[in-house]
Amino acid sequence: MEFTTHSLWTLIHGMGFGALYLLAGSGALIELRHRFYPSGANQNRTQGRFLGWYLAAMAALAWLTVLTGTYLIYPWYRTPPPAGTANLAAYPRAFLLAHPSTSAWHSIGMEWKEHVAWLVPIAITVAAVVAIRHRNQLARSLSLRVTLQSFVVLSLVAAGIAGFFGAMLDKAAPVGGGTPIQIVKENTK
Repeated sequence: MEFTTHSLWTLIHGMGFGALYLLAGSGALIELRHRFYPSGANQNRTQGRFLGWYLAAMAALAWLTVLTGTYLIYPWYRTPPPAGTANLAAYPRAFLLAHPSTSAWHSIGMEWKEHVAWLVPIAITVAAVVAIRHRNQLARSLSLRVTLQSFVVLSLVAAGIAGFFGAMLDKAAPVGGGTPIQIVKENTK
């Protein structure tokens, strides 16, 4: 069994950081709902501190996801093929754009990932800062809770769509290349 460093980093980016972020985000929504609705009076000091640090950990995951995607995976995706290359399978962007049936995956999917996915870490960082700085007011202020929950939902929606497009792009034109890594050596007899 063999894979490459590029495919390993793609896996860490999407299934590691990205999927873990989405999983943590669903937990954050449940925690926000449980803690503040229908009554916010049952929150103690430790719970308020936990929520802030939980959201801060989510922000760290979001930043790891976006930064690895932008500065590791994306340059590999955009690698231009050498002149005269007939088989574009090793050049994901060129491969997608060369076929009319897959060009929309680049023009819609990658555009989302290039630009809108940056909303994820920004929105969840805002939510974490609000939860940490205003933890004592959260139980009493409906507008603050709604704002906090709105930023968490915005980040999760953007992350979910980016994750979907990332998975579909990787299925249509996987990022390959890099140093081969062999997990299991083939037994030849």
